[in-house]
Amino acid sequence: MQLFLNILLGVAMAAVVIVLGTGLVGFIIGGEFNRKYANRLMRLRVATQAIAVLILLLLLFLRGTGQS
Repeated sequence: MQLFLNILLGVAMAAVVIVLGTGLVGFIIGGEFNRKYANRLMRLRVATQAIAVLILLLLLFLRGTGQS
């Protein structure tokens, strides 16, 4: 279970980096893309961060209880 959650955490963290990078590049370039997708990307980043934090908390909880 912990191996699966570790892999899932890595995927979630990669998703956060990809969404954040896309938002930053869009912000730097500006233009129509930024106007159209800036808020959507910000909400998606917050959601992916929340998922990553929840997975991390679950991993820490499982580690504390000694389950594998």
